[in-house]
Amino acid sequence: MPEISSLVSTEWLSKNLEGQNIRVLDSSWHLPNSDRNAKAEFEESHIPGALFFDVDEIADLDNPLPHMMPSNEKMASRISAMGISNSDHIIVYDNSDFSTAARAWFMFKNFGHENVFILNGGLEKWNSENHPTETTLQSFPSSHFNAQKDESKIRGRDQITCNIESKAEQVVDARARGRFLGVAPEPRPESKSGRIPGSINVPFTELLDEDDRTYLPVDELKECFEDNGVDLSRPIVTSCGSGVTACVLLFALHLIDHKDNALYDGSWSEWGTHPDTPIEK
Repeated sequence: MPEISSLVSTEWLSKNLEGQNIRVLDSSWHLPNSDRNAKAEFEESHIPGALFFDVDEIADLDNPLPHMMPSNEKMASRISAMGISNSDHIIVYDNSDFSTAARAWFMFKNFGHENVFILNGGLEKWNSENHPTETTLQSFPSSHFNAQKDESKIRGRDQITCNIESKAEQVVDARARGRFLGVAPEPRPESKSGRIPGSINVPFTELLDEDDRTYLPVDELKECFEDNGVDLSRPIVTSCGSGVTACVLLFALHLIDHKDNALYDGSWSEWGTHPDTPIEK
């Protein structure tokens, strides 16, 4: 793989689609109240050879919160069934307003798979450059994928509650500014408005180019975090609406080589609906 940063370009992928041990995954996801269906869109058009990575299904379905991290066993079984092994190089992309490839990237990394990359600009950029797509649904012989979750990179509600007092970690929220400030409604009607006390807002969209939704250069990513009040020398926990765009922040932190970070997986879908959590506006 040519790009050590964990990003691959559309040009590179177009030349290496049929390369040995290359697996391409569409990890698109849309809000439940959206009129878009990620799986149906995938079936209508996707990068040749791609498989669909279902963010909502490859999850802990016993948890009432949306798409929480799955068990080792579930991650291993689903990825093995796709015909993906630990020796494969995985390219994830999306066709979502929420840059959801970052969620799939985080999941693979968290389960111990290092060779996972994001297609910079996703399907939108791929299509704008007239690269080929197909409707054929591919399948591969099942394989063996070993998954071992790194719990040290995941935070729960109790840990976030304790952190309000200790301030050991900066909580950085990827939601849009209006939602963070509590002046714009939440897309999930059961959620209250506001933010975790003491948290910092870095809307995930600020980390992406406005025109083609590619990730900004490293120096601009650093500047974006710092201009929003993040101290990059300190630990960070990212949060968002339901643990998806928080992974865009984690991916950007990875690009700038910030290592001491973690995901609040429940994010606002947990914090904003729990009766006992403090909320700041």
